[in-house]
Amino acid sequence: MFYIIDILGVIAFAISGVLVAIEKRMDLFGILIIAFVTSVGGGTLRDLLIGDTPVSWMRDMTYTYVIFISAVFAILFRSNINYLRTSLFLFDTIGIGLYTLVGIEKGIHANLHPIICIALGTITASFGGVIRDILCNEIPVIFRKEIYATPCILGGVTYFLLREFPIKENLVFVVAGVVVIVTRLLAVKFKISLPSIYPK
Repeated sequence: MFYIIDILGVIAFAISGVLVAIEKRMDLFGILIIAFVTSVGGGTLRDLLIGDTPVSWMRDMTYTYVIFISAVFAILFRSNINYLRTSLFLFDTIGIGLYTLVGIEKGIHANLHPIICIALGTITASFGGVIRDILCNEIPVIFRKEIYATPCILGGVTYFLLREFPIKENLVFVVAGVVVIVTRLLAVKFKISLPSIYPK
């Protein structure tokens, strides 16, 4: 289940990276690079922080193959995506939901405190997008007013709360992931954001 979630996160973030790169009118090489760093950037930082080296994508070529196939798929079918920004937002949101769980699970396997596990989940989910946005000359979403990291934290808290009950682990994964995704969707739909310190 953990491995499947990781691969699904890779697919979601690879497509997200492709959509941003296409929007920025990058060439084929640029699109592939953005897809790659979006998919594995957060996971790479997470693995380095917990000393799990070589990092995951270096030990398992499946990640590279999945990123490449997902990128090619997104490029070939980009003309079928009528609402580029909507699609980007959707895949990005799915990606952070899945990757939050992957990061948390890595932290648990490293015997870390639940708070640190949630932090690792947030890093895994967010920092691929941070690197993507920096390379695309954008202010990273996580540093803007739009809620991005908060859903990851809520999903992480939900995960650890549900683990205290006699619930199947697969269901815990699903519910925590849905909390992340739904929280971000609702926050954007209803324009919910963290308070700003700047005057209007």
